[in-house]
Amino acid sequence: MKTRAALLRSMGMEGPYAESRPVTITEVELDPPGPGEVLVKIKVAGLCHSDLSVVNGDRPRALPIVLGHEASAEVIETGDGVDDLHPGDHVVMVFVPSCGCCFPCMKGRPALCEPGAAANAQGTLLSGARRLRIRDEYLNHATGVSCFAEHAVVSRRSCVKVNADISHREAALFGCAVLTGAGAVINRARMQAGDTAAVVGLGGVGLSALIAAAASGARRLVAVDLSDEKLQLARDLGATHLVNPRSIKSDAELLEAAGGPVDYGFDMAGAVPAFESAYKLTQRGGSTITSGLPNPAARFQLPLAQLVGEEREVKGSYLGSGAPAVDIARYIELYEAGRLPVNRLLGKTFTLDEINEGLDHLASGSGLRDAIVM
Repeated sequence: MKTRAALLRSMGMEGPYAESRPVTITEVELDPPGPGEVLVKIKVAGLCHSDLSVVNGDRPRALPIVLGHEASAEVIETGDGVDDLHPGDHVVMVFVPSCGCCFPCMKGRPALCEPGAAANAQGTLLSGARRLRIRDEYLNHATGVSCFAEHAVVSRRSCVKVNADISHREAALFGCAVLTGAGAVINRARMQAGDTAAVVGLGGVGLSALIAAAASGARRLVAVDLSDEKLQLARDLGATHLVNPRSIKSDAELLEAAGGPVDYGFDMAGAVPAFESAYKLTQRGGSTITSGLPNPAARFQLPLAQLVGEEREVKGSYLGSGAPAVDIARYIELYEAGRLPVNRLLGKTFTLDEINEGLDHLASGSGLRDAIVM
């Protein structure tokens, strides 16, 4: 079938993207789903800094590529062997397909699926196939999803069925922002009531982490961001202390503004200065956890003696460090019960044709979780 998709052929173009237009909306051929695959109609696709990182070259990917990794969609057709999804079902995309058979999958860590990671790196679906093309030129899939398009073919392992009573606009949040942010708190940190935490970087992922920390019973919850508007929203969502680094001149001032060090410092910005702040805010015996994805060349020098003498931990968290098929369902239940108010994170909406303008708004840092609505 023919469909329209957001195609990137060159990384690193200068902004504003509304003028340079690195992403072009192009008619492409979408081959039918193969065995274990699903054809979906994309309803809403979230704009995430991981998409921006491909456009600006911070996260290099094989080109040409159809972008997008966070979405809610409706099943149109299923391939051979898919008997648990049917046309009309609503699904949320997951940006790491899990084979279920490799060592990490068998240990209950599907975010680290080895075939899934290899397929994402190669720009294919989990099967190794590419279903997107322009005549005889095959295009790469972004993390097996490529949801900045009207339709997509994905592995069954790249989608989670959800109830139709949650809107597509809300459901899309759970594929990346909520899954990643809340998972870092609930699965990786395993926060308990009475713990203290600081969240550095209040985008969709960071605010999801903050909401989850509040729901977990944090007695002191520090929000750190360069945007005063986001800091005020963080206060409404449960933050007890607000810190804008622009007004901080020393480590002592940072700790004073935060009310002291915390048990868990979360870097959700994917930048070395943000990780440094999260680390400085973490107390003796505490854990610093990062879910941001900076340029692969980014480095941070860890004081090894401090790690030993203060029994510090530094951890990464990817895809929420859990099982998406389980976590998405329980996070949606918590949202519907009013305990994870992720609807407060909804930002601006754009059409597919406005994607470059959407990337500009994302790059400005002024938005919450913006989205492409089909």
